[in-house]
Amino acid sequence: MARSVPRTRADVVIRMKQIALDNQSRTIRRLTANWQPRDENIDRRISQLVEAKKEHKTDQVALAASHKTIVGLTVIGLCMTKKIERMKEKRQQARESHLKCHHKMQARIQEAEDTIQEQHLIIEALVGEKASLLQTIQGLQEDNGALAPFDDEWEEEPEEDPEEEGLEEIPLGEGEILRDRMSFTL
Repeated sequence: MARSVPRTRADVVIRMKQIALDNQSRTIRRLTANWQPRDENIDRRISQLVEAKKEHKTDQVALAASHKTIVGLTVIGLCMTKKIERMKEKRQQARESHLKCHHKMQARIQEAEDTIQEQHLIIEALVGEKASLLQTIQGLQEDNGALAPFDDEWEEEPEEDPEEEGLEEIPLGEGEILRDRMSFTL
C-alpha cells in the first residue's frame, strides 16, 4: 500500500523526523544485535545506546504531540472554512434579496411616475376641453346677445354681521377639542 503524500510543510517535517527516528531505531537494533564485548569501552557504548534509545522515545512523544496539534489545527481550519462559506452564502443571499427588493421598488416608482404622467396628460386635456367649452359657450351667448357669465365681474355679497344671525362669540377655553381624547385612524 502506498504511503499518503504529505499535504503541508508541517506534515513533511513530521515525516522527515519519523524517518530519522526509524533510522536511529534500526541503528540501535543493528548495534545491539552485532554487539560483542570486544572493546575495552563497552560501558561507553552501552550508555550511548541507552541515551539514543531515550532520545528516540522523547522524539516519538514530541512527534505524537506535534501530530495531535496539527490534526487539531486542521479540524479548526476546516470548521472555519465551512463557517466562512456559510457567511459568504448568506451575504450573497442578502445581496440578491436587496437587489430583488430594489428592482421591485424601481418598478413601483416607475409605475407611479407613469400614472402621474398619465394624470397630467388627462388634466391638460381636460383644461384644454374646458377652455374650448368656455369659448363655445361664450360664442353662443354672444350670438344670442346675452351677458357673458364668465367675464370676471362678480357681484360682491355684503358681509353679514354675526350678531344679526344670533351667533355669539365663544370665549377661548370653552369648546376646545382635546386631542388626546380623540382617536384618528388612517
